[in-house]
Amino acid sequence: MECPFCSFPESKVTDSRPAEGGIRRRRECLRCGRRFTTMERVELQGVVVVKKDGRREEFSREKVLAGVRKACEKRPIPLGAIEELVDRVEQAVYSLGKAEVPTSYIGELVMEGLRELDHIAYIRFASVYRAFADVEELERELEALKAGWPRAEVPPGQLVLLPEVTRNPMRSLGRAGHGRRKVAE
Repeated sequence: MECPFCSFPESKVTDSRPAEGGIRRRRECLRCGRRFTTMERVELQGVVVVKKDGRREEFSREKVLAGVRKACEKRPIPLGAIEELVDRVEQAVYSLGKAEVPTSYIGELVMEGLRELDHIAYIRFASVYRAFADVEELERELEALKAGWPRAEVPPGQLVLLPEVTRNPMRSLGRAGHGRRKVAE
């Protein structure tokens, strides 16, 4: 492994341990003695993505990650949740066992994951991915989202702004903040 500091081609491994998605190795350069960390991941057989216009390109986890990050920008979503979503998409793509996968399949996987993660990020991604023709099309998508995601449910990692009110607070106060008066008969 080439040293990132002096470019010497040899190093020794001082520590190895399993890490999420691979093996983390601590290395020491045999020339300058500086230490650095590397991640070793299994390289899966390449999958070619077939674009809508027929072009083909190698599947890129980084490209999926960039798209999901863009959709989740300025949302209260932990980076770990985004990474998990991209891991699931990548796993689904490779587990198909096909040499070619259409972008529509990948896009739907991402949208399904974002729908569970954050409804605003979902709409952001869907608006670019589906390229809504007009406001009515966007409204239909919003209505479909509302039907499948109860408003009372708060997405993971999102703060609850107002606690649920289980009773009508004005009812117990009566009129003008006073207790209820009995009306004489």
